[in-house]
Amino acid sequence: MATQSSIEWTETTWNPVYGCSILSPGCHNCYAMSMARRLKGVAKAKAARGEDPGRFSHYIDVIGDDGRWNGKMVVIPDALGDPARWKRPRRIFVNSMSDLFHENLPVEDVRKVCEAMAAAGHHTYQVLTKRTARMRELLSGPLREFTELPQVWWGTSVENKRHGLPRIDHLRRTPAAVRFLSVEPLLEDLGPVDLTDIHWVIAGGESGAAARPLEADWVRSVRDQCAAQGVQFFFKQWGGRNKKATGRTLDGRTWDEMPARVPLTVVGD
Repeated sequence: MATQSSIEWTETTWNPVYGCSILSPGCHNCYAMSMARRLKGVAKAKAARGEDPGRFSHYIDVIGDDGRWNGKMVVIPDALGDPARWKRPRRIFVNSMSDLFHENLPVEDVRKVCEAMAAAGHHTYQVLTKRTARMRELLSGPLREFTELPQVWWGTSVENKRHGLPRIDHLRRTPAAVRFLSVEPLLEDLGPVDLTDIHWVIAGGESGAAARPLEADWVRSVRDQCAAQGVQFFFKQWGGRNKKATGRTLDGRTWDEMPARVPLTVVGD
């Protein structure tokens, strides 16, 4: 089942794994955790009515009674075949409801996801993690073969200096065809950022009722450093309580740059 995404920089989300845990300040208002909490309620309601909750049933396992991620990771076996079933090439955000390099996900399961991406090479995959040390370890070691896939873009989240900037160094040292940053939610001025061997930067503010504010000069600094260092820049949103109202224009225009896509062809039935 393809899930068309409202996320501006992708087209489809694919979730072969559910589950995560809070790691750093960027996680505190996690949209995925809020969605998982809601879907857990949907699953329990369906089960109470005697209906099959389908894949939603797994959200019961990964969200605790406090409504937060509990650190459990669940692989959805039938979801691993989704990309091969989708014939039209598309950009796919991998694990929007999880982190592929979470410490509780065995390397064998990470490999299964990588194998699925390799088997359906007509898509472009966008893999985003906050756990770059483990990503670097696995992609430099037991999963090295998958770093040569031109259709897989490996990225990390950067919300502030303390937690985000060290992730960039790990990413830079990770073998990859395309490396990207999601500077969202941007929680402070990052100061000088070394973008050596980074190909793409997404920036944006937090959205939702508890959204923390984004200052325009923080975004301009990121944009201008991308321009100076030859890196593609994409401004996703200002965010806030009503992200549609605040929009996504910066200095009078939208910024929709992204890396060139590998040539993609429709796979026959």
